[in-house]
Amino acid sequence: MIVNDLRPRGYCHGVARALKIVKDAILDDKIKKPLYILGLIVHNKKIKEALEHYGVISFENPKLTRLEMVELVKEGTAILTAHGVSKKIKQLLETKAIPFIDATCRDVYKVHDHIQEHLPTHEVLYIGKPHHPEVEGVLGLSDDITLIPKVEVAQQFVKRTEKPLYITNQTTLSLFEVIKIVEEIEKRYQVKFDNDICMATTKRQEAVIKQPKADVLIVVGDSYSSNTNKLKEVSIREAETLAYRIETIEDLNPEWFKTASVVNVTSGASTPKAITNEVIFYLKQFDYNKKATWRNVSQVTYLDILS
Repeated sequence: MIVNDLRPRGYCHGVARALKIVKDAILDDKIKKPLYILGLIVHNKKIKEALEHYGVISFENPKLTRLEMVELVKEGTAILTAHGVSKKIKQLLETKAIPFIDATCRDVYKVHDHIQEHLPTHEVLYIGKPHHPEVEGVLGLSDDITLIPKVEVAQQFVKRTEKPLYITNQTTLSLFEVIKIVEEIEKRYQVKFDNDICMATTKRQEAVIKQPKADVLIVVGDSYSSNTNKLKEVSIREAETLAYRIETIEDLNPEWFKTASVVNVTSGASTPKAITNEVIFYLKQFDYNKKATWRNVSQVTYLDILS
């Protein structure tokens, strides 16, 4: 069985920076402990577990808003995730005299800047996934931002003001679904559009579209990860290649490869290299007809994940 390692993979710059910030904070005696992360620092449960091993507390309840998470912090230091927050969160932390560290990705801040630049002169539409922390942070910038989560909502959209329309988007979406939404609105209105999908997301999706012909694509990444889930969707819809998303080697089902001759592997932007490397190594030694090669117990440690 041929196994192709699609590139790029590994951490994007935003994830790498956020993890460095947390690891540095763990080691810095001058920073008040405990460390509380307002959500998941990045969308990968294995990273969350590794950080918990070193005493970091992550609030991951999807029913809690960032404001509600801040109310739970009584001491120590808060860390803002790579997905960004609104100014209200920072103001509340300052009011409570809780020191905080901002790990927001610069691509997310670029979206914030674009929106704030256009709010005075445009009616702003934002394409994003409801309840995603990046979307929550953007909508917290102003009550005048309209969320457009899918084409069906775009079809029903009616302007509220006489201002021209401005559209931007969540950084981790599929370019194809964003363009479909923009084109739907352009059928009725003139718009100004900034494509703010980050380069890491775009390049990974392009690699999936241009992937060598394969029987199966394995996407390694967390179920919470938007960019990971979009890689699977792009493979199925655009590349017409069967795809499975897994979190670790232990999620692999040998039956997926019973008749496979070629398997491609990619990963989300918040997937540790150690996890993906283990998957690739396993698939390269796998032989459906040799049961001894089926054993898929992960040997990846917390130290591997954070290194």
